Amino acid sequence: MAQHNLLGKSGEELASEFLISRGYIVRDVNWTSSKYELDIVAYKDNILVVVEVKTRGSSDFAYPEEAVTEKKIRNIVRATEAYIMTHDLNMDVRFDIISIIGKEPPFEIEHIEDAFLPPLNM
Repeated sequence: MAQHNLLGKSGEELASEFLISRGYIVRDVNWTSSKYELDIVAYKDNILVVVEVKTRGSSDFAYPEEAVTEKKIRNIVRATEAYIMTHDLNMDVRFDIISIIGKEPPFEIEHIEDAFLPPLNM
């Protein structure tokens, strides 16, 4: 596995642990449907929380959350729609980003709640 894939996978594991430590229930990690993927699907307080995880070794060039583009947001929303239909869910949805910086502990973790809203024109 390529180094950047290993970093991303370890970031998703770290983000899952982070969420669990804050009372979230993690439903799925790396859930896929067709060509779409959701990094983490969790819930807390009757809200389905879809979390995009961005991990970087450093912030020298950009912060990890800056990699969540408009196209990426559209794909996350489409994947979320598929997830909701697949699991026949009827609950509010929130989109978060967890940004992780570092190659080894201690990592810099930032949880951005309500990071974005679904675009009006998909």
